[in-house]
Amino acid sequence: MEKAFKTIYHEVGLCVVGGGLAGLCAAVAAARHGTKVALVQERPMLGGNASSEIRMWVCGARGKDMLETGLVEELMMENYYRNPDKNYSVWDGVMYEMAKNEENIELLLNCSVNDCTMENGRITSVTGWQMTTQTFHVVEAALFADCSGDSVLAPLTGAEYRWGREAESESGESIGKNITPGDRKTMGMSCMIQAREESRPSGFIPPKWAEHFTAEDLPHRIPNMSHPTENFWYLELGGDGDSIADTEKKRDELLAIAYGLWDFVKNDPSQKEKNKYWRLDWVGILPGKRESRRYVGDYIMDQNDVEAAGHFEDIIAYGGWPMDDHDPGGFRQTDKPNVNYPAPSPFGIPYRCLYSKNIPNLMFAGRNISVTHWALSSTRVMGTCALLGQAVGTAASIALRDGCSPRGVYEDHLAELKQTLMDDDSYLPFNVRAIPELSRNAVLSGCADAENLRNGLDRPIDGKDNGCYCSLGNAIEYRFEVPGKVTGARIVWDSELNRESMPRIGDRPFVHNMMCNKPLDFDDFHVPCAMTRAYRIEGVRPDGKTEIIFKADNNYQRLNRIALEGEWAAVRLIPEATWGAAESHIFSFEVY
Repeated sequence: MEKAFKTIYHEVGLCVVGGGLAGLCAAVAAARHGTKVALVQERPMLGGNASSEIRMWVCGARGKDMLETGLVEELMMENYYRNPDKNYSVWDGVMYEMAKNEENIELLLNCSVNDCTMENGRITSVTGWQMTTQTFHVVEAALFADCSGDSVLAPLTGAEYRWGREAESESGESIGKNITPGDRKTMGMSCMIQAREESRPSGFIPPKWAEHFTAEDLPHRIPNMSHPTENFWYLELGGDGDSIADTEKKRDELLAIAYGLWDFVKNDPSQKEKNKYWRLDWVGILPGKRESRRYVGDYIMDQNDVEAAGHFEDIIAYGGWPMDDHDPGGFRQTDKPNVNYPAPSPFGIPYRCLYSKNIPNLMFAGRNISVTHWALSSTRVMGTCALLGQAVGTAASIALRDGCSPRGVYEDHLAELKQTLMDDDSYLPFNVRAIPELSRNAVLSGCADAENLRNGLDRPIDGKDNGCYCSLGNAIEYRFEVPGKVTGARIVWDSELNRESMPRIGDRPFVHNMMCNKPLDFDDFHVPCAMTRAYRIEGVRPDGKTEIIFKADNNYQRLNRIALEGEWAAVRLIPEATWGAAESHIFSFEVY
């Protein structure tokens, strides 16, 4: 009788452990640049804290024109197009298909990494247990990226890592002035809840094991069901213990709190009447983590770097969320649940924070990068994590192509890494994207501010638009001094980085990718009105004859890359329709 479970072996260039937004973007970025990738995710779906299991919306840099672009914006636009009522199952599918559509990605879901092999200080393979098939998977790779959040490869490999809060005396960070000495306390974890408003009243019977609360028990934590941004994030525990080892125990406690809080919303005399039309729709049973192990890289970013705006030579991503520090006591302490220390938006994050100081083929992205606790309180949000993932995947593809280490990319290929990220629409503050020679040397005409289309800046910055408006049906033209071969075009459309046309809360648009509570009357979400929906590209022959060489009728993505063929005297872009705006707004149009 067979006694052993089956083992399947995989050989890839890059193994990504963890399939949250950081891991998903790392895998997709590497795959699109030609790397064979194994994406190993312990859960049945991708997305991590953004998935239907936890249901935290994607936060990132704050302020005008600061939304993250690149792969995370590609996901957002797909979700706007496909998911008008913000259904979490549809959102799960959007993330799943991004990975499944890449032929270079081998996706291993329900597979939890619990072992690895090492040789000469390098990782040679990781082993995961796939519970659905009762199969071990061994992934051999040249490079490994830990995007697991909890840094599962750190204790398995001996990689240096940190845990907890630094004292001012250790790191020179003023926020840590009352932490003496440094400690192992972290921000906690949350089990979220969701509700929906209905046209008829409803009651609620709590489980017998739910906790009971009065208004006096809930300073700073009384839910406001009238506001669509109420998402119960303050249902938080575990920061004053071990935020990994205590997860199951804290989950049980959080569930008792969650049901008890909803009992307060529905049955407390101060709340019952105003909340009578709200019905509990979902309770999360998997805690969403904020903090645990943080790797040590060649550089440890801290509060002072954040406040100085991160003008690093090796900037590969940016943040802009405040330094949002949560009290380790979480729900059990009665002070305000968090303190927001100001952070500039944007601030740069250096590449040296994304690879291990002592394991030469280990990279990481997400909430586990090489930062102090206080810097982490900003960099941990998922919009920022997605940018970090794209940077890791892109750097890994360069390292594998040239046979160098992640550190070698910093030493020898930094300019290429940054330019590749910007070309893939990942914005790098304080940097300018290079323009193809063919576009630089051509005569550009067709609309006011046309020169902005080749200035290497693909969004508004510091109040300057950096784009141009083009009337529908009007042509923007590159005319070449000598007719020649054109192999492609790159276009960046306006995807409304401030989401101006989305349903509004008061006088502000709802900018989050998903909703938590569902009000009875709330407009559907949609592709941003500013997005250009239909356009064509024309080639002009040396004899003046014009030919349509590309046509799009249903575009909803910000970055378009189009392969072209032929020899042309000129190439024209003609916007034909938007998703609602009167004109087409374009940030970049280049040919090469």
